[in-house]
Amino acid sequence: MADTNFPAREGLGVSPDEVQFRFRSDEPVDHAAVTVDSFLDQSNATAVRIEPGDDARALLPHLDRIALVEVNFPVFGDGRGYSSARILREAGFAGELRAVGDLLVDQIGFLRRCGFDAFAPDQPINPEDANAAFGRWPEVYQPTTDGRVPIWQLRHGASHG
Repeated sequence: MADTNFPAREGLGVSPDEVQFRFRSDEPVDHAAVTVDSFLDQSNATAVRIEPGDDARALLPHLDRIALVEVNFPVFGDGRGYSSARILREAGFAGELRAVGDLLVDQIGFLRRCGFDAFAPDQPINPEDANAAFGRWPEVYQPTTDGRVPIWQLRHGASHG
């Protein structure tokens, strides 16, 4: 049974910008993301792409003008993007945080917990498998950025994170 925090819904499909799953109600950013270095050198960009080795903390002074951050996962075993997501969400970034690249169904639930709210895998993921992955663990032990309350807080009477 899928967790109600991650319901399958209309519009969770492949879109023209190759985003397969999106958990936002605002309009997707319709222009390309620039590199972190290019973003820092200009004042009009609103979309940036973080590559492995880029430091997400360089973006923190500019979060108010960023609508989209794409985080590239060139190979499934490179987990640096998880840290980038946590850094941005914990600093208050409320824009779209999109995981792109070599994403596997086994990872997307964890990516969602770190704050990703859009997914553009190189190879499409079966929607039924993805829905199962997003709802696989309804209780969590660590604080998350997806709004779920850790089970230890639930045990002590807290109902919201």
